[in-house]
Amino acid sequence: MFMDIIADFLTRIRNASLAKHKILEVSFTKMKKEIVRVLLENGYILDYKIEKKVIKIALKYYKKKTSVIQKIIRISKPGLRKYCKHKNIPRVLNGLGIAIISTSHGIITDKQARNRKIGGEILCYVF
Repeated sequence: MFMDIIADFLTRIRNASLAKHKILEVSFTKMKKEIVRVLLENGYILDYKIEKKVIKIALKYYKKKTSVIQKIIRISKPGLRKYCKHKNIPRVLNGLGIAIISTSHGIITDKQARNRKIGGEILCYVF
């Protein structure tokens, strides 16, 4: 049976943050590693570590134990891929959130894609 590994990964992050877990462990793939790197660069997680084909992610919370990641939504799915040119890249919450985009230059945010003038597949929205 085919399973969307990115949707499963995003659901694991969503569930762990709702359950207020400090550490999340997921299996290693290059795509997951790059998504986690983008989340770290934009301040949505504290840190991550790769050990024996497992990615350990330290989730980030505000003082009142609410997660920094309010929503994480999968956009492009295996049954319906969503691509966009650099002129049509959507703004998430008018610039308060990020869209993670898979481009020919790697996995980057919507702001970086607009600056470099490259389009790609919209993987997910994070805010």
